[in-house]
Amino acid sequence: MKMYNPPHPGEVLRALCLKPLGLTVTQAARALGVSRKTLSGILNGRAGISPEMAVRLSLAFGTTAESWLNQQVQHDLWHVERRRKKLRVAKLSAA
Repeated sequence: MKMYNPPHPGEVLRALCLKPLGLTVTQAARALGVSRKTLSGILNGRAGISPEMAVRLSLAFGTTAESWLNQQVQHDLWHVERRRKKLRVAKLSAA
């Protein structure tokens, strides 16, 4: 069963990783080896978790890259499924 409106992984990152460690966006970005702008985009839900960022997060926080990517996929899929009826797709079948 799909989760109802899964949170953006940036929300999870902020709540479960940055806040408990008392890290600022600047400190976390520096530790991850990315720009503050890049991390801010993720934390504010304007950007998604890429495979590379998933690996960076797994190394920094002792998690798995798969867990970060799975969160992103679940979030993205839920939002697209909400627009399913608006997608103009022709059904294809074997002749």
